[in-house]
Amino acid sequence: MHKEFLMGNEAIALGALAAGVNLVSGYPGTPSTEVLETIAKRNPGNVYVEWSINEKAGMEVAAGAAYTGARALVTMKQVGLNVASDPLMSLEYIGVKGGMVVLVSDDPGPISSQTEQDTRTFGMYSKVPVFDPSSVSEAYEMIQEAFEYSEKYGTPVFFRATTRIDHGYEAIEVKDVDEYYVNQAEGFVKDSSRWVIFPRLSVKNHALIEKRNADLKDVFSEYGRNEIIAGVSEGGDFSRKGIATQGINFMYTKDSLRGRDARILKVATPFPFPEKLACQFLEGLDEVLCIEELDPVIERALTYVCGKYGLDVRIRGKLTGDIPASGENSMEIADAAITAFTGVEGENPNETLPEPPALPVRPPVLCAGCPHRASFYAVKKAMGKQKTIYCGDIGCYTLGNAQPLDMCDTCLCMGAGIGIAQGVGHIEPDTKCFAFVGDSTFFASGITGTVNAFYNQADMTLVVLDNSTTAMTGHQPHPGTGRTVMGQVVEKVSIEKVLRAIGLKVVETVDPLDLDLSVETVKRVAAEPGVKAIIFRSPCIAVTKPKGRSHVDSDKCIGCGKCINDLGCPAIVLDSDGRKAKIDTASCTGCTLCEQVCPVGAISGGLKNDTQEGGLNG
Repeated sequence: MHKEFLMGNEAIALGALAAGVNLVSGYPGTPSTEVLETIAKRNPGNVYVEWSINEKAGMEVAAGAAYTGARALVTMKQVGLNVASDPLMSLEYIGVKGGMVVLVSDDPGPISSQTEQDTRTFGMYSKVPVFDPSSVSEAYEMIQEAFEYSEKYGTPVFFRATTRIDHGYEAIEVKDVDEYYVNQAEGFVKDSSRWVIFPRLSVKNHALIEKRNADLKDVFSEYGRNEIIAGVSEGGDFSRKGIATQGINFMYTKDSLRGRDARILKVATPFPFPEKLACQFLEGLDEVLCIEELDPVIERALTYVCGKYGLDVRIRGKLTGDIPASGENSMEIADAAITAFTGVEGENPNETLPEPPALPVRPPVLCAGCPHRASFYAVKKAMGKQKTIYCGDIGCYTLGNAQPLDMCDTCLCMGAGIGIAQGVGHIEPDTKCFAFVGDSTFFASGITGTVNAFYNQADMTLVVLDNSTTAMTGHQPHPGTGRTVMGQVVEKVSIEKVLRAIGLKVVETVDPLDLDLSVETVKRVAAEPGVKAIIFRSPCIAVTKPKGRSHVDSDKCIGCGKCINDLGCPAIVLDSDGRKAKIDTASCTGCTLCEQVCPVGAISGGLKNDTQEGGLNG
C-alpha cells in the first residue's frame, strides 16, 4: 500500500484496477471522463481499454466481456445512460457471469449537462443495484466491493458518482500493483437457454430478479457502508430528530452539524433500499430530514418504510419543501436546512473571516481562433436574410448560440439536430434547414439521422464541424483520428466516404478559415436539393498550436467594430480609449478570420494552423 493525492475519478480508476478489471469501455462525458483515461494511463498491461463510439456500444462491449467471466467496467455520464439504456434493460434480465460495473456520473447543477437526472431513480426503474459513494476514499474502496457484489449476484450494478466526488481530491491509501486482484476469465460457455433472450427466459428471470432484490434489502442492511451514526449526545435535546443522507451530502451534513445533535443514516446503496437498517434508524425518532440530490429517493423510501411498518415518524425533505427540489446542494443549503430543522444555529468557524469578493461573470464562449467560429460565420454570411433554421448539437459548437453569432436555434441531445432539421423541413418546406454536428458526435449518433434523412427524402444541409478531436470533453480520440486510447495507430474512418456510402451526391470539404471559399461553398451546396453535406475541417486550436499572432494597425483602424461585433472573438477588445480594436496577443491564435473580415485591411500578421495531416480530403 502507498498513499496518493487523487482526484475522485482517478481513485475510482485505481480501485477498478485493484479489483482486477479486465476490460474497460466507455464514451467521454464530463464529469466521468478521467476514469477511463486514468485506467489507460495506469494500465498494468493486462487490461483492454477503449473509447467506444457511443455509450450503447460501450455497454454491449462490456456485457460481452462479462459473459466470459471477465470483470468489466463501462463509463459514461448521466445523459449517456439514456443512450445505453436499451442493452442495459435487457442485460439485467440476462445477467452476467463476471462482475460488471456501470459507472454513471451524475451532474447536479447541472454544471455541464442538459439534465439533472438521477441514476438512483434509473436503478429502481431498471432493477439494477446502485452504489453511491460519499467521498474519494470511499469511492476507491466501494468500486472494488461493487465488482464483488455484481459477480456474486450475477447482475450488472450501477456505481453512481456525482461531480463533487468525481472532481474532488483526497490523499488516500491505494494498493500497489502487485497487490491487485487477478481475475481469470473462464471464457464464454455456449448456453442458449441463458444467453439468448426470449419471452420465456424473461418471465423466469424477472421473478428471480425481484426475489434477488428483495434479498438484497437485507444484505445491504448489513453492508458496512450503510450506517447509523448516533448523535453526539443521544438522549439530548435533539435525540428525537434524525437526518438521512447520501453521497457528498453526507459530508455536507457532518460539516454543517457543528455543535448540533442529530442521529444520521448514511445510505450508500439507495437501491435496493436497506429497509431493516432504516427501521433501526427510525426507532424512537419523531421526524427525519432527508438531505440528498437529485431526486427524493431516500425521502420516498423512508416514507414507504414508515407506512409499511406503521411508524409514526414525519419524513421531511424535497417533497415537503425543506430541501430545494432541484439543483446542486451545498454546505450553505445543508446548514440552512439543519438550522431550520433543529431550531439551533450551528457554530461557524469562518465567521471572523472577511466576505470574499464576488466572482466575475464569465459566460462560456468559443476559444479565440476556434474554427467553429469561422464555420458559423461563413454559413451566416452565406445565408443572409433567407428563412433559415440552424439546428445545433452537443459539443463546443453549442456555444455558437451566443451573440453575436446566434447560430444555434435548437439543441436537444447528441445527434438530435439532424432529426430536428428534418422535422422542421417537412412542415416548413420554405425554410432552409441546417444541422450542425461535430466529427466525434457524427460517429457517436449522427450517422443514423443522416441515413434517415436520405431515405426519407429530406431537404437539408448537414454541416460536419471536423476539428479532428473530441474537444469538449478533453480531446479524446475517435474513429476519424486514426488512433485509439491504447495508442494504436489505425486507419481513419472517412466521414466523406461514409456520407457517400449512405448515398449523398453532394459532399464538399473546405477549410472554414478560408472565408471567401467557405461562403461560396455554403451558397452553392445549400442551393442543391435533397440531403447534402459540407465538412468544415480545421484542427482544434488546443491540439494544433498557432504559428503567428494577428495585430491591429491603429492608424488604419476606423473603429467600425465589425471584427468585434460580427465575430465575438475573446482575443479582440477595444483599446484604452474605447474607440479602436486591439488584439490580446496572449489569446490570439493567428487564425486570420478577423483579418478577412476587416473592411479596411487594418489587421494582419496571423498564420493559419495547418489542416490535419493528409489535407482537407484526409
